[in-house]
This record gives sequence, C-alpha cells and structure tokens, in this order.
Amino acid sequence: MLKFFRGWAVTLLFVLGLSGCGYNTLQSQDEAANAAWSEVLNQYQRRADLVPNLVNTVKGYAKHEQQVLTDVTNARARVGSLNMTSNDAADENKLKQFSHAQGDLSNALSRLLVVSENYPDLKADKSFCDLQAQLEGTENRIALARNRYIQSVQGYNTTLRSFPNNLTAKIFGMHIRPNFVPENEAAVKQAPQVQF
Repeated sequence: MLKFFRGWAVTLLFVLGLSGCGYNTLQSQDEAANAAWSEVLNQYQRRADLVPNLVNTVKGYAKHEQQVLTDVTNARARVGSLNMTSNDAADENKLKQFSHAQGDLSNALSRLLVVSENYPDLKADKSFCDLQAQLEGTENRIALARNRYIQSVQGYNTTLRSFPNNLTAKIFGMHIRPNFVPENEAAVKQAPQVQF
C-alpha cells in the first residue's frame, strides 16, 4: 500500500511539476503562432486572387506594356507554387524563400500600378479603381497579419527562452521560431523621398 501511495505521489509531483514548467504555455503560444501564420497565408492568397483581375483590367488598356504584365504574372505564379504550412514557417530558409517571392510580387504590382498611371481612361475606370482599392486594402491586411504573426512568434520565443521554460523546451525538442525580416533592409533604413 505504501508503494502505491509513493508511486501516486511521484506521479502527482511529476504532473504538477510539468504544469509549472511552461509546457502548456509553450504549446498554447506555438498554436497561436500557427494560427497567425495561417492568417498571413490567407491574406497573401487574397492578394494572389486579385492579381489576375487587376492584370486583365490593365491589359485591355496597356497592350504595349507587356513586360510589366508578364512580370506580375510570373511573380504571382512563383508565389502560387510555394506551399507554406505553419511547420514550414518554423524553417528559416523556407520562410526567407517565401518572403522573397512575396517581395517580388509586391515589386511587380508596384510597377503595374505606376504603369497604370499613364492611362487616364484606366485610372477613371470603376472596375480598375475598385480593384486598386481592394489591392490596397489587402496590402494593409497583409501588414496587419504579418504584425500579428511577428507578435505571436515574439511571445513564443520569449517564453521559450525564459527560465525554466527553456529547460522544458530542451526536453521536448522545441526551438525558436524564425520571424519575418524586411525583404530589402536597405530600403527600410532609408526614408522615401516625395517630390512634387
């Protein structure tokens, strides 16, 4: 009978010790980061769905701007070929590759919108204006989703690196998650110039 109580007491201490070691917190924060990553993907998919409509609208007006249209289409295809999961988001190389492809698409879209400025009829077209507004809203949603993901990863990584959670993380093989970094750090450090 004494062995039974000792075994039970050891098990109870182990369970109580595990609950105080941060394992559940780490799991909760890892799942929050996974959910935040899913929202990032959702917003990128929304943008990818809008791009063909925007390209087709501009195509009707800007037939001779074929290179810009081709660049946008190719960048969207590269983005579409990347299948990122929340597990892939924990791999720094895959996250960089994904971020680079999204950056290429953003650059191509910027060039497309600049080209569209040369066509007064296009700028006045309601469908183009609606698509442009949706694209702008999507870019804002992407920024917000990325910010939420960055905050989730920061919370997870902070908890993971804190004592005694870092011991628990080592026992269970948990690692720090990589985070987004600006695609072009030089552009981020330099303030944009506006000229009239």
